[in-house]
Amino acid sequence: MKKCLTAIAAATLLLATNAHAEGKIRIAEQYGIVYLMLNVAQDQKLIEKHGKKEGIDIDVDWIKLSGGNAVNDALLAGSIDIGGAGVGPLLTIWDRTRGRQNVRGVASLGNFPYQLVSTNPAVKTIADLGAKDRIALPAAQVSVQARILHMAAAKQWGVDQSRRLDPFTQSLPHPDATAAIIAGGTEINAHFATPPYQEQELAGNPKAHVILDSYEVQGGPGSLTVLYATEKYLKDNPKTSRAFVAALAEAAALIKAKPELAADAYLRVNASKIDRALLLKVITNPKVDFKVAPQNTLGLAEFMARSGALKNKPASWRDYFFDHPALATGS
Repeated sequence: MKKCLTAIAAATLLLATNAHAEGKIRIAEQYGIVYLMLNVAQDQKLIEKHGKKEGIDIDVDWIKLSGGNAVNDALLAGSIDIGGAGVGPLLTIWDRTRGRQNVRGVASLGNFPYQLVSTNPAVKTIADLGAKDRIALPAAQVSVQARILHMAAAKQWGVDQSRRLDPFTQSLPHPDATAAIIAGGTEINAHFATPPYQEQELAGNPKAHVILDSYEVQGGPGSLTVLYATEKYLKDNPKTSRAFVAALAEAAALIKAKPELAADAYLRVNASKIDRALLLKVITNPKVDFKVAPQNTLGLAEFMARSGALKNKPASWRDYFFDHPALATGS
């Protein structure tokens, strides 16, 4: 009996040790150049490199998902350790897990203008959208594109009308929506996209034109795509977490210094057929800024609280991001 109990105790200890073992990270990303920092980190094995500096070997799993709701479900189910999605999904899960899993942001993936593209010649602004329009979003009503659309609608018609355009939206992954916009002939005649999909649409369909820009809605450049994790993961894996953020910071610097290297990394990691010249044009766009510190996120958070999408109103961006020296200049 004693031998059996000893074996059980040893097994329990082993399970506890494994649960807190350093050197494993499962990262969920989505589609587009907004995830380029992750693509470069993967291609150049930067997480593994910085893990060695921390004295550990890191095993990295890369998972591709579509939509912030899918990312949030995976994070809460314990299927991933780091979620990559918009600020809207981050704020939603931060609000929902306060006092429990305490999910917060780990880093930004940079600033990118998100554009709502339409092929309907009668539509010049969101005020012209109607029942004949179908707007593709990665996740209707809850993605960051949906939240920016809510914010724009509130500016146009008032906060109580912020969801006025929801009936015209539907969930569709960016690659599928882009194919529909370029080909035409489907019910999808608008797409709130991210780079490089919006650029592909504008280049691929002469009817495609921009009717809304996220920077205009936010009042300037902003970090709309971020990475986040549970408090437990960061506490249990401090070395892995530090290596991860250090890898992202190096990836951002590499993209700025060597955009061609970054473009090739994107093409390799995503097995993408996108035109390389177009890709480089997006990467070197002066409106795009690759960095880990978030910028101009609080305005969206305040709007979501004001419109009832959040129960808890953050007083500062620091409420929904973990502390880290690399994020010190955030907003």
